[in-house]
Amino acid sequence: MANAIIHVTNLRLRTFIGFNPDEREKKQDVVINLEIHYPAEQACETDQVEQALNYKVITKEVISLVEQGHFLLLEKLVAEILEVCHRHSSVNYAKVRVDKPHALRFADSVSLTLDWAK
Repeated sequence: MANAIIHVTNLRLRTFIGFNPDEREKKQDVVINLEIHYPAEQACETDQVEQALNYKVITKEVISLVEQGHFLLLEKLVAEILEVCHRHSSVNYAKVRVDKPHALRFADSVSLTLDWAK
């Protein structure tokens, strides 16, 4: 079986993230990385679009979730993005990492990663 691994790298979005008063009033940048696994044997053999996982559909769902959302914790944001990824029946593994740039004074970003396996 051919196990395909799709990577969506550095998806840059803005959302309400954090629990401090200023974070609740102003959207902040987040950087999202997705890793999605699915069996791609039929897509490899047939070259038929219907046999492949449509990463554009998943990415649009993630964009909508993030841009319309309000989150206190990175954990909740990452968990909800992960849910979008594994909601698709052919996905057998997904990993999501979200970076919050400039969350700490002397760091480029703070990130959280969660994964899920069928």
